[in-house]
Amino acid sequence: MVHSVVKKWGNSYGVVLPIATVREKRLSENDVVELEIRRKARNIPDLFGTLKMRGDAQKIKDEMRGGWDG
Repeated sequence: MVHSVVKKWGNSYGVVLPIATVREKRLSENDVVELEIRRKARNIPDLFGTLKMRGDAQKIKDEMRGGWDG
């Protein structure tokens, strides 16, 4: 897996590939590559709001108090 940082170039954004990866994959200018994009959270506050709860919070708490067997 290759890690890179998105940089702003004029009105666009780009990704710089590490030279080791370029050499390993024998990439050259104008090669077409496939990227898998996953945003990495920088810190705990960035994670807030990313997980959505299914159902009412009180109902979930009540179910948890009931134990695994219900």
